[in-house]
Amino acid sequence: MNDLKTLIDDSLNEFDLTESKYQDSLYKLTESLLKLPEFNPPDLLLKAVDKSLPLEFRIAVHLSLSRHFLVNNRKPLKLGVVFGMWGEQNRLHPKSENNPNGEDTLRTKINQLMWATQDTPVQWKLYAVDDGCPYGSGEIARQILADHPQQDKVQVLFLKDAIPTSKGPLRNLKSVDDSKKGGAIILGASKAIQDGMDAVMYTDADNSVHLGQIGILLEQYLEGGYEVVLGNRKDPSAVLVKQESRWGIGIKLLRHMQRMVGVSIFSQGILDSQAAFKLYDAQLLSTIIADPGVFDFSFDSDWIAAILKMEKPFAKVPFAFVDSFAESASIVQGPMTTWETLLMGLVKAVRHRKLPHNEEMAHVLEKEILSSKDLDLLINHLPPELESAEDNQLGDPKIMSPLKVQEWIALRKQ
Repeated sequence: MNDLKTLIDDSLNEFDLTESKYQDSLYKLTESLLKLPEFNPPDLLLKAVDKSLPLEFRIAVHLSLSRHFLVNNRKPLKLGVVFGMWGEQNRLHPKSENNPNGEDTLRTKINQLMWATQDTPVQWKLYAVDDGCPYGSGEIARQILADHPQQDKVQVLFLKDAIPTSKGPLRNLKSVDDSKKGGAIILGASKAIQDGMDAVMYTDADNSVHLGQIGILLEQYLEGGYEVVLGNRKDPSAVLVKQESRWGIGIKLLRHMQRMVGVSIFSQGILDSQAAFKLYDAQLLSTIIADPGVFDFSFDSDWIAAILKMEKPFAKVPFAFVDSFAESASIVQGPMTTWETLLMGLVKAVRHRKLPHNEEMAHVLEKEILSSKDLDLLINHLPPELESAEDNQLGDPKIMSPLKVQEWIALRKQ
């Protein structure tokens, strides 16, 4: 039998989302970890903090903690897993010479959920929602499922078939063009709730989040009693492989503005509001999405704003995330297009949920950021006030006030 040191020494230092051999190697390593006589979750989680250890090992830590909980859990549960699809025509297919960024995402997600829940009382159903994709993501998903042995555990939905409508959570969404992910996730969540799922979690269409980690969320839900569990990539124990270099130095200013407007969210230590690894109790979520504030990328913040307004306790958990950046929306559509949606959506969300926020900063955003082109002028420049600011100081108006932010924007526009 391997010991811990041998498993660490034999672990890979890389993880390629487009190659199935890395998934296979990860499962093998995780199973070996679970068989260790000295397997101890707290000790293992401490090792995940050590960034000098191989990447594969650190990911396997999170998978092993998830699987360990699931195989020892005796509480039955029905879990709905939702993800939206827009422009996923490449990642849905396997990697090939003509499709270098293929991840075979749908089959991979099914395999991950099957592995995690095997011989456990947890049942799952996967909801893949086409968000008005012009490249036929939904139809591709249906073709993949046509001869798949687990096709009965997956439902492909099309947002265009659900709107317009005069009732339900999507009644204020008139067109698929008005949805940027949020409408698709709301539709998938609604269907999961209708199907009698006990809890709903959502993720992204790519393989950035290994769904073998669902036990990390379910442990807090089933044992901790939390109706809301938020994945947190900022936790020291988390594994985060992200192409941060794609942002310019002005990202600090964007985050400063974001945290001023979303002060009620970020002051609660929710620094990773956009993590696509969150779980909600189905009954609670039904209340949250009954009247959505937004239907775009900022729906995460809208839902969080809702639970804070309702004063619902929540748990934050570390998990492993390997960025699938080549086909991401921020690359395909342009990063500042995404950030414009996030910032303006956040303004709508905190106002809609009547959550305390910096209204002066919200007003500056509405007045000065008329399109993503305005953010393009900011992303590669950093105002002097923020040059030495630490991450935990971003959002503090004493460091740089909304008025100073407005003056900086005006300067960059000249």
